[in-house]
Amino acid sequence: MASDAGAMNTAPTPVQAGAAPASAWRRWQGWQRWQRWDETLAGAALALMTLIPLLELALRPLLGRGVENAPVLVQHLGLLLAMAGALAAERHGHLTTLGSSLGQLGGTALRTVMQAALRVLAQGGAALVCGLLALASWRFVASEVEAAQALAYGIPVWWVQAAMPLGFALLGLRLGARCADHSPAASRWRWLPALLLPALGAALGARLDGSAAPLGPMVAGLLLMLLAGAPIFAVLGALALALFWSDALPLASVALSHYQITVNPSLPALPLFTLAGLVLARTGAAQRLGALFTALFGGGVGGTVLATAGLCSAFTAITGGSGVTILALGGLLLPLLRHAGYAEQRGIGLVTSASALGVLLAPSVPLIMYAVIARVPITDMFLAGLLPALVMVACLLLVGGFLRRDRGGEGSSASASASASAPAPVSALATRPDLRLALRVAWAAKWELAAPLVAIGSIVAGIATPTESAALTAAYAVATQALAHRELGWRRLGACLAECAQLIGGVMLILGMALALTNFLVDAGIPDRAVDWVQGAIPDRHLFLLALCLFLFAAAALMEIYAAIVVLVPLLLPLTRSYGIDPLHFGIIFLAAMEVGFLCPPAGMNLYFASAMFGKPIRYVAASVLPAVGAIFIGTVLIALWPALATGLPAWLAR
Repeated sequence: MASDAGAMNTAPTPVQAGAAPASAWRRWQGWQRWQRWDETLAGAALALMTLIPLLELALRPLLGRGVENAPVLVQHLGLLLAMAGALAAERHGHLTTLGSSLGQLGGTALRTVMQAALRVLAQGGAALVCGLLALASWRFVASEVEAAQALAYGIPVWWVQAAMPLGFALLGLRLGARCADHSPAASRWRWLPALLLPALGAALGARLDGSAAPLGPMVAGLLLMLLAGAPIFAVLGALALALFWSDALPLASVALSHYQITVNPSLPALPLFTLAGLVLARTGAAQRLGALFTALFGGGVGGTVLATAGLCSAFTAITGGSGVTILALGGLLLPLLRHAGYAEQRGIGLVTSASALGVLLAPSVPLIMYAVIARVPITDMFLAGLLPALVMVACLLLVGGFLRRDRGGEGSSASASASASAPAPVSALATRPDLRLALRVAWAAKWELAAPLVAIGSIVAGIATPTESAALTAAYAVATQALAHRELGWRRLGACLAECAQLIGGVMLILGMALALTNFLVDAGIPDRAVDWVQGAIPDRHLFLLALCLFLFAAAALMEIYAAIVVLVPLLLPLTRSYGIDPLHFGIIFLAAMEVGFLCPPAGMNLYFASAMFGKPIRYVAASVLPAVGAIFIGTVLIALWPALATGLPAWLAR
C-alpha cells in the first residue's frame, strides 16, 4: 500500500520545570486520552463495513431483500472511517510526509532553532489549510442540508457528511497544537495556535472565496511547507484550493471531490482487504506460509531466494502494504537467507524489493484502485496482473542478480557469524525441496492458502460484489485466526482495527485532495492538450511506451502510489488510448512502474521500514536495492512492449 506510513511526528514530552506547566501538561494528557474516541469510532465504522455486506449476502437469498440501501450505507461508513482514521493517524504521528532534513543543518543551537521554525511552518501551515478545508466542507454540507436526502432508515445523508467539516476542524486543532511541541515552556500555550491557526484559515477562505488570487506566491509557500515536512494531504489540498482560487471557483469543489472519492462504490474494498491482511500479518500466518515456501523451494541459497521472492510478493498482495510485509516477514526471512550463505546486504535488498512486487497480484489494493479510477472490471484487472507479476519476479531475480551465489567475502563471513551466533530455523535445515514436508506444512497453513481463493473466487463466481468479497475475506481472516488457530483475541483484533483505520485514514485524505487537483486539471483541458502535444512530438507507439515508462518511474519516486493513481491515471488514460493502448495494458504498465516508488527516496517507504526493521542506515538499505530498481524498469519495459502479457489471459477467459 502505497504509502504504508508516513514520517513520524515528534510526540510531546512531559514538562519538567514548574508546577504550572506540569499542571497544563497533565490537563493536555487527559485531553489526549479522551481523544481516543477517534479510534473507537473508526473501528466501529470498519466493523460495520464488514458486517453489513455479510448480512446482505445472507439475507438476499433468504428474504429476497437485505439491509436497506446497504451499498450506500457502507460507502458512507467509509467516510466516517476516513475522517476518524485520519484523526487517529495524526495523533499517532502517521500522516504521510516527505520528511525534512533541513533541521539537521548547522550547529546544535542553530539546529534547535531550525527544527522549531520548520515545525511551525509545517504543522502551522497544515493547520491553516485544515481551517480552509473545514470551511469548504461546511459549505458543501450546507448545500446538502437543503436537499434533505435520506441515507437509510430515515437517517439524513448530511449527518454523515458533517464528519468532513468536523474532522478537518479537529485536525486543524491538533496540528496547530503541534507547533508548540519544540519547547516545554511553550506547551502550556499550545491551545493558542491550536485555536487561532484553523480559525485564521477559515476566515481567509471566507474572505477570498469566489475571488481570484495570485497563484505564484501560494505555490512557493506550499513548496516550502512540503520541504519542511508538512503532511502531503495538506500540501495537495492547499494546491487544489489555490488553483480553484486562481480561477475564482468555489472552494466547496474541493470538499465535493473528497466526498466523491470516499463514497466511491468500489472503495470500501480498500479498508476491508487491508484489515484481512493486517489480521494475517499480526498472527502466525507469516510463519506458516514461510515454512511452506521454504519446504517447496528448499533451504539452499537458490531455494531460499525463490521462497523469499514468492512469499514477499504474495504476502504484500494479501496485506495491501509492502511495509507490513517487511515488518511481518523480515525477521523470519533474513536469518534464513544468512544461514543459507547469502550476503546480509543482498538479503536485505531482496526482502525490501520483493515486498514491492505484490502490487500486481490480486487482491492488491492498488489493482482495485486503478480499476475504480479507470472504470475497468476489477476481475479483469485481477487476471491481467498474474503473468506480469511473474515477469517482474523473474526480472528481479535474474536481472537484479539475486539468484547469483556469493563467492566468499561478505556472504561467507555474514553467514558464518550468523550461524555461530544463532541456531538455524527449523525450515532452513532441509537444503532441497521436500514434497512430504511441503504437504504437511501446507495442511497447517490451509486456512491462509484459502484466503485468496475466498477473495477472488467469490467475485469470479458472481456470488459477491467486490465490496462483499472484501468483507467476506476480512471476516474469513478474523474467523480462521481466532477460531482455527486461536491466535486472535479481542485485544489484538482491536489493535488491527485501529491500525487499519490509521492507514486508511491517512491514505483517504491524500486521495481526496489528489482527486480535487485532478478534477481541476481535467476541467482545464490539460489531458486534451497533452494528447495533442505528445502525438506531435512522439508519433511512434513503441517510442511513446518507452517515454511513458521513464515518466512513470520519475513520478513513482516523487509521489505516493495512491495519489499517483488518482492524479495521473485520469490525465494519462486519454493519452494512452490515443495510441491504441488497452486500459488494462496501461494499468499494468502503470502499477509495474509504481513498484519502484517503494524503493526510491523521498517517497520510498520500504527503505524506511527496512531501515527500522533491520537496524541499518537508510543509505545502506538504498544501496542494497539499487539492482532491483534497474530490474523493475526492465520488467516494466517488457510488459509495455508485450501487451499480451496483460490482456491475453482476460481475453482468453472471456471467449
